Amino acid sequence: MARFISRLYPERVRLAYRQLLVYANIDKPLENYLSTMFIVTLVTSLVLSFFLTLFLGINFFLMFLGMFIISQFVSYSWLTLNAEARGKFIEELLPDLLQLMASNLRAGYTLDKALLLAARPEFGNFKEEINRAGKDVATGKDFNQALLDMSSRIKSNKLNKSMQLIVAGVRSGGSLVDLLSQSASNLRQQKMIDERIRSNVLVYVIFIFAAIGFGAPVLFSLSSFLIDIMSTVFADVDLPDTTGSIDMPISFSEVTIDPGFIVRYTIVSMIIASVMGSMIIGLISKGKKREGLKYIPVLIIITISLFFIVRALIGGLLGGLFAL
Repeated sequence: MARFISRLYPERVRLAYRQLLVYANIDKPLENYLSTMFIVTLVTSLVLSFFLTLFLGINFFLMFLGMFIISQFVSYSWLTLNAEARGKFIEELLPDLLQLMASNLRAGYTLDKALLLAARPEFGNFKEEINRAGKDVATGKDFNQALLDMSSRIKSNKLNKSMQLIVAGVRSGGSLVDLLSQSASNLRQQKMIDERIRSNVLVYVIFIFAAIGFGAPVLFSLSSFLIDIMSTVFADVDLPDTTGSIDMPISFSEVTIDPGFIVRYTIVSMIIASVMGSMIIGLISKGKKREGLKYIPVLIIITISLFFIVRALIGGLLGGLFAL
């Protein structure tokens, strides 16, 4: 059953999921993971589509198809973010590892022993990967190949380049102590530069978050309430027929816009704005659009909740004046 469900995904998608499972350090067969994810997203899409159809009045099949695609995208994004979070955690520890290896080499240890002794309990998953590389070397695998295999299991460009640099240093017979020390120093300097850049663009992130999370819901709630007022007021206006022959700078007519349509349009617009704004925040702050995926649920919850809260407050304060 699990194999049949997993075959519903294209080969390219299965290969991408297989690599992400390795990056995220999830020890689970690909077929079992894909089948479980398919069933969970299917049930979630059915439940959400049922309630959203009742609330928004959209075709159930279209809603289910959209929710299923979104659920699949969310599950893939969650796995991608886990893999990248693990890689970033290891990148934070990489300068310490290289510095410890250099110190162990100065103390007279061999390269493989220096790598194993550099692993610390606080390294977490990184310590497990180092121990795994040490076991591979102990069982006869080439040390250089063990380093490259370790970097292939972690989604980190810095780790991959550092391991390739060590392998090149071993093959060329250069001074690994100086190489490791200089690499650790360069990585720390790069980290300081990245933090300075993030602090400089923080004001743009705050502005985008405030505009989408607070400005848009308030303006949408005011505009939707204005539509309700116009619909109610002009529905009761009864102009005589003689006014039709008078040349007036403005004209009065019945408002034909459904207030319920305005609310549905507003919700869809805020969801789209939250998705696009989150990706822009991720692109500005981290340099990658997918880094903003984690902000999407937060922005959607804030915008929609604030929209209904402000709308209810305005209705409570001004609704009595217009008999709404």
